[in-house]
Amino acid sequence: MIRPVLLKDASALRGVYNYYIEHTVISFEEDPLTTRDMEERIRAISAAYPWLVWEERGEVLGYAYVNTFKERRAYRFSVEDTIYLKHGCESRGIGKQLLAALLDEVKKTRIHAVVACITIPNEKSAGLHEKFGFTHIARFHEIGFKLNQWLDVGYWELLL
Repeated sequence: MIRPVLLKDASALRGVYNYYIEHTVISFEEDPLTTRDMEERIRAISAAYPWLVWEERGEVLGYAYVNTFKERRAYRFSVEDTIYLKHGCESRGIGKQLLAALLDEVKKTRIHAVVACITIPNEKSAGLHEKFGFTHIARFHEIGFKLNQWLDVGYWELLL
């Protein structure tokens, strides 16, 4: 089931996300989050934007939300999306359903542009976004450094 995030989801969401922090270059964060860190993010982000959770038999298997793209006021109608699935739950259609539901929620707001920032290569995430009409608009070469490697980042954009 897809539902809005609850504060009580913080520990499960932390577990989902920390896998990517600790074992992949998909997230550029390098320090694992605490449950309190995730609670603070839930409070701040869900107060302003949609944040959805995929729950199956009482277990959180993924989440998706949008957040501020940039801080300057002129960007107020643009957001950046985020989607993470519990490791091992990929390729089950959960990401597709979460993104569809998230975009439906975003379309109810005044948001005009949704941006996806994706570490390259990440064919699954790029392909998912492209299925929903996102267009690849930029690539930054060797913009990040994690796990002893320089990493490229691409930007995909969807105008609503």
